[in-house]
Amino acid sequence: MGRHPICTCGTIDLWVGARDSPKTSQMLADWYSLSHIVHGLLFYGLLWLAFRRGPAEWRFVVAVLIEAAWEVTENTPMVIDRYRATTAALGYSGDSVLNSMSDILMMALGFLAARKLPVWVSIALLIALEVIPLLVIRDNLTLNVWALLAPNPALQAWQAR
Repeated sequence: MGRHPICTCGTIDLWVGARDSPKTSQMLADWYSLSHIVHGLLFYGLLWLAFRRGPAEWRFVVAVLIEAAWEVTENTPMVIDRYRATTAALGYSGDSVLNSMSDILMMALGFLAARKLPVWVSIALLIALEVIPLLVIRDNLTLNVWALLAPNPALQAWQAR
């Protein structure tokens, strides 16, 4: 799909802390990596509810396949344009392959954490991973989904501040 293996800047950074940096979604981790951990927590819970009698290993494979499918979909021109138009990701140009692989790994970490942690700890972690980015960069998984599905000018204005 024409994605660059790494950032076109030629470097590989562990963390990008700015929401609007050209390096966001290009490196190993950024604020949006936290939303992929949330994906893992949610996938674990939803797949456990739907297939609790099935082996956890199969649920894990399904979660990885769903996340990988999302990474491909997220990097299509249609979704990239939608992100630019409706979310806080104003200059979003898609993920590097490195970042997409890291996002899948982050989801896997969330899934495996949910498998080992007590339910209340998983829920607390999910809430923290939504609230902290909300406070720091005015964005998180919930707002991203909201903005993609039902764009709201007031939300966009608040996030742009």
